[in-house]
Amino acid sequence: MEQAVQIVIGGLLQGSVFALVALGFSLVFRVTGAINLMQGAFCILGALSMYSLGQVFHWPTGLAAAGAAAAVVAVGLIIGAAFFVPGLSRLPVSGMLIMTAGMLTLAEGLALLVWGSQPYALPPFSGEAPVRVLGIRLPTQGFWIAAVTAAVILGLWLLLTRTTAGKALRACAENPVAARLMGIDVPRATLASFVLAALIGGLGGIVVGPITSLQFDTGRFFTIYGFVAVAIGGLGSFVGAVVGGLLLGVVEQVAAGYVSSLFANSLAFGLLLVVLLWRPSGLFASGPQRRTDVRDENRVWPPIVRLRGRSAAVAGIAAVALLAALPLAVNSVPVMSSLVITFILFIGLLGLDLLMGYAGQVSLGQAGFMAIGGYASAILATNHDWSPLAATAAGIVVAVACAVVLSLFTMRLRGHYLALATLAFGLLVDSFTVGLTDLTGGPSGLVGIPSFRIGPYAFDTSERMYYLVLALIVVLVVVLHGGVRSGFGRALQAIRTDQTAAAALGINVARHKLIVLAISAALAALAGSLYAFYFHFLSPEMVGTPRSLEMLAMLVLGGEGTLVGPLLGVAILTLLPTVFQPLAAYKTFATGLLLVLAVRYLPGGIFGTAVDRLRRITGGRGTAPVARVPGTLS
Repeated sequence: MEQAVQIVIGGLLQGSVFALVALGFSLVFRVTGAINLMQGAFCILGALSMYSLGQVFHWPTGLAAAGAAAAVVAVGLIIGAAFFVPGLSRLPVSGMLIMTAGMLTLAEGLALLVWGSQPYALPPFSGEAPVRVLGIRLPTQGFWIAAVTAAVILGLWLLLTRTTAGKALRACAENPVAARLMGIDVPRATLASFVLAALIGGLGGIVVGPITSLQFDTGRFFTIYGFVAVAIGGLGSFVGAVVGGLLLGVVEQVAAGYVSSLFANSLAFGLLLVVLLWRPSGLFASGPQRRTDVRDENRVWPPIVRLRGRSAAVAGIAAVALLAALPLAVNSVPVMSSLVITFILFIGLLGLDLLMGYAGQVSLGQAGFMAIGGYASAILATNHDWSPLAATAAGIVVAVACAVVLSLFTMRLRGHYLALATLAFGLLVDSFTVGLTDLTGGPSGLVGIPSFRIGPYAFDTSERMYYLVLALIVVLVVVLHGGVRSGFGRALQAIRTDQTAAAALGINVARHKLIVLAISAALAALAGSLYAFYFHFLSPEMVGTPRSLEMLAMLVLGGEGTLVGPLLGVAILTLLPTVFQPLAAYKTFATGLLLVLAVRYLPGGIFGTAVDRLRRITGGRGTAPVARVPGTLS
């Protein structure tokens, strides 16, 4: 009994931190209608700042906490003013989701540059010795966590219900246009909500620092679990954020204590999927809903401009010829390897581009299908002596089957809830690849995977693998290009533009969404299989959720909805760190910065922007604009 109580108390303490992060999510969502994926980064920035001020500069605990909170507020103010608030008036909801993912990566890169990759630990505020209450041992830091959580909840309630500023925030949440007509400075109120959410996240990181390991990428953990907590409780619901955080913390600790710590994540993410399917809006209905207004309806992506006709054919042939000759000019083994990785990831991105760029279905779990295909083919080839070709085909079949099941369960989900479901799916796959040690090798990975071969011919060198993957890319691009120009492709674009209108026109929306997800999963599984056979090794971190976010950055940077544009994004984020080795430490920071800047200033991506400039120079000859979609996720 005592052990059970200890486990529940540990879960409540952990859940309190999740609740603080979820409160930040909920606050920003209620005021802006956007999900801020950077929220967890404020936790780690607060905790690491606390470490530097307290342990390096030897400030007293109280002063160090105040300084760390001020530092987080300053970061929130700068990033909010520079990117978040301007983006709200120009970007659709999907664009804001992608931008905040870039902001999270940017914050991770900043933390890596300042604090490095080594773990840190804060000393407890009130000493190491636990306190016994009714025979139960309670860590002294737990009292600080509970007190700060209660203070934040009370302070937020008083602010929103008893102050003029709070009433202004509530007005912006319900109807920004009406609030502006009443004289409320909506951008300033929006920035205030973002900075306040940053402060809440920073406080959570400061108090949890003594009971967790602190690294530059720990913020991603807080973002994921805060996101899951607010989704369980209900987006926009403060009560739901608190209950969801506490419930998630208890489920995690109970699962770790009585089942296995390796499967604790699986139960938590499984709980999220159950809630999304049973009650997509969460366990607690939010307060006043944010009304659709003129500003929201006018937030659209600019048109995609694509090459067409002879221009596209000539450019395609020239590009293939150049890529075919490229290995002749490359003498560096690392660069050649990076080129192969670039092409393999591009195959996975082709599926993501079809899913997001054409069908408008935002996915945060694309790497999950890479993991399924990669592990299935690698296990069959390594442990059961299947030929790599047959194993790859089997891996694709398994991934497509998982995609069909996922699609059937998430068919009625849209917008943020669909993105949440794909994130939960990816995280579930992550937990299984780590937990199924006997099958996947666990965190250490699966070793001894053979080279890919077709019959007696083995693709056992980088040059051979390069030409194999290049040939696959040419075939896939040609086939997909024909597909998106067909009636099926036009139906996908109609679904992205307006799902309800597409259904009214007689398009079977459910069937088209299922098919496009299956195609996307098949291409991701193919990429995962090639990845495993090329490296002769596969580990969870190679095909985990961070890879999904990285692929999202590559897609947006290159240009979604263009098929070939994402190759530029992959090349930039894969080749540059290899070519410029002294700058490798800046990769995470540069990835986040490029993603944020691309979404903010190049919404058509590098390829789309370049083709648009060509269209202006040539007067539109050889290019064709394609209408983009309104500011809602379908």
